[in-house]
Amino acid sequence: MAMTSEQVSTTTSRLLAGLVSRDAISILREDHRRVDEMFRQFERLRDTRARGELANRICVELLIHAHVEEEIFYPAVREAIDDEDLMDEADIEHATLSALITDIMNLPPDGKGYGARVKVLGDYVRHHVQEEQNRMFSKARQARLDMRKLGEQILETREELRRTFGAHCAPAEPAAGPSETRVNLAVTGNYSRLNA
Repeated sequence: MAMTSEQVSTTTSRLLAGLVSRDAISILREDHRRVDEMFRQFERLRDTRARGELANRICVELLIHAHVEEEIFYPAVREAIDDEDLMDEADIEHATLSALITDIMNLPPDGKGYGARVKVLGDYVRHHVQEEQNRMFSKARQARLDMRKLGEQILETREELRRTFGAHCAPAEPAAGPSETRVNLAVTGNYSRLNA
């Protein structure tokens, strides 16, 4: 008996969530570690093209990560904890990161200040990650949110977005350069266009 595409999608999501078997915070921490390692790789690279490709991958990963946080994790946390300042600060930091991503995606890898912008982005991301992991995550755990359910939503949405971006997320694929859609995403912060 053949399964419908909806059944396959649901089954795939359940298998993916089951295989990973993690909660939202574990998934977000893994994203943080992966992006941090990509920044470290960038610092070691000397080839301009390779730096450009890696910076593009970093930017796309950050856009996807920001989308799942802003659409899934942050609203749940905002509703569950009594700390508007913390949540507002996280939103403002995302807007600042978005502006840096736009700058990077609009510059050629050999452009003036390109490497410096990627370094500043890395430093800023590390600061933002510290705030999330040291303050927000502990408050979210104390609020007893259903982290497994949030994790399933994050995994499903993240995989959809990675399929949308395709080669721009793949480690071995060269970047085609900044596309208008990706740049507009960073400029406007309108991550819903990731699903277009």
